Amino acid sequence: MNRKAETTKQQLTISSMPDLKFRKPVPVNIELKNRNPGIDPQFVIFKEANILDSTGKEPYVGDVLIDGERFAQVGGEVDPAQYPEDNTLVVNAKGKTLMSGLCDSHTHLTWNDAPTLNGLCDLPNEEHMIHTVVSAKCYLDHGFTMCFGAASAKKRLDVACRDFIQAGKIPGPRYLANGPEISTTGGAIIPGITLFADGPDEMRKVVRDLMTIGVDNIKLSMTGDYVHPTMGSTETYFTQEEVDVAVEEAHRHGKRVAAHARAADSVVMCCKAGVDVIYHASYCDDEGMKLLEQQKDRIFVAPAINFPLLSTTSAAGYGLTPEMAKKRGLVHEVEAASKAMNAMYKKGIRVLPGGDYGFAWAPHGTYARDIDHFVRLFGYTPMDAILAATALGGEIMGHPEELGKVQPGYYADCILVDTPDVLADVRVLQDTTKIHGIFINGHKHKLSETPAPSYNPAEVTQKNGVKEPNESSNGHANGVNGAHKGTSDVANDSQARLEKEMP
Repeated sequence: MNRKAETTKQQLTISSMPDLKFRKPVPVNIELKNRNPGIDPQFVIFKEANILDSTGKEPYVGDVLIDGERFAQVGGEVDPAQYPEDNTLVVNAKGKTLMSGLCDSHTHLTWNDAPTLNGLCDLPNEEHMIHTVVSAKCYLDHGFTMCFGAASAKKRLDVACRDFIQAGKIPGPRYLANGPEISTTGGAIIPGITLFADGPDEMRKVVRDLMTIGVDNIKLSMTGDYVHPTMGSTETYFTQEEVDVAVEEAHRHGKRVAAHARAADSVVMCCKAGVDVIYHASYCDDEGMKLLEQQKDRIFVAPAINFPLLSTTSAAGYGLTPEMAKKRGLVHEVEAASKAMNAMYKKGIRVLPGGDYGFAWAPHGTYARDIDHFVRLFGYTPMDAILAATALGGEIMGHPEELGKVQPGYYADCILVDTPDVLADVRVLQDTTKIHGIFINGHKHKLSETPAPSYNPAEVTQKNGVKEPNESSNGHANGVNGAHKGTSDVANDSQARLEKEMP
């Protein structure tokens, strides 16, 4: 089913609701009550850290002070003797990188590492809730302190998990909750996780229903996906009017709208309707690129490249061989998406990591792979890939002045990585043994007592349990103050790397 022909005329006009279409959504609550007075020290001092502050500045050596839930001093020297010994934690950070916690912009806490698409919704409610809680902790265990919910397999799983995280009852990242995906009749990739709406009236009703359960975001599933045997990524199942109404109604309530939109026409429809976050955008054409560039201060793109990439290399054990993946179009989509993201990068469009994790061949706990994909497939410099995963994370979470950077006044969400230079090889973030410390809201989630073992990318790949595309080195210069590879140098290599990696 393809409704493109039906909507061609509609796509040429802008919605008649400009006041609601591009309304800036109301900032959502991201506060946590996870600190325990009398247990958590009031002050945390990191001594001699290599500070990667996510402002774009090169890493530098200095001390960092946390006072309560926020950073109080970044850089310079902090004297521990000036703070009460019984209420201060001093961390020797020499030779380690202190940086912001990471953001996943396409998070499915409820995805259960199922080997099939329909398996995502097969768990009984009780087991499914427990899995969701475990997934939330898994994100935090891997240094992700910000997550933007991209759909929940059942109505209130995301919302309940978010509420318990914010109340300090369970560990997890700052989380913006979603509900089930919304699609049209015949347009659902996974019917069991989908709410259906046909036409503007039904679309408005479904969105209003989700508002009553307390979601922060809604998700429109607008196109097919080549991982599905019959619904291709270039097929669009929404009319422009349906997208317009969904956005209008969500924005009326101050909520954000994300859309699964792989096809070229779906990207254009999203831009015209005022969608806040476009997932995938694999086949974005010149018209879509122009609209994205015009709206780059408002809109975000999250390609989630890890899922289609691993579907071409690592899903044979689950019934999708490399030959099948190529025949369906997945290899071509990864190539097209990589070119599109490189073009967006050069135009300054905000593209964020987040990889659709939670499938058997793209499991939970492998989240940092996306950052490396930005470097190797999209042509990002290591610094810009880190900024996409941190500073832009604060922006998509709606709190750019409080999240995503190691700066005075920001929430103290940070990780301590056992390497002097994360930018030398961003794959180090995939190795949890190298994540020496994790703090969120000033609360110590993890702090290793002993140094981590030396970093070995091959061991990380083996632990992740998935096939890594062949790559021996990122090829970036070492050293905290060394010259890292520039944008043009990396961009020139990206196509050759892509061709090398694809089957």
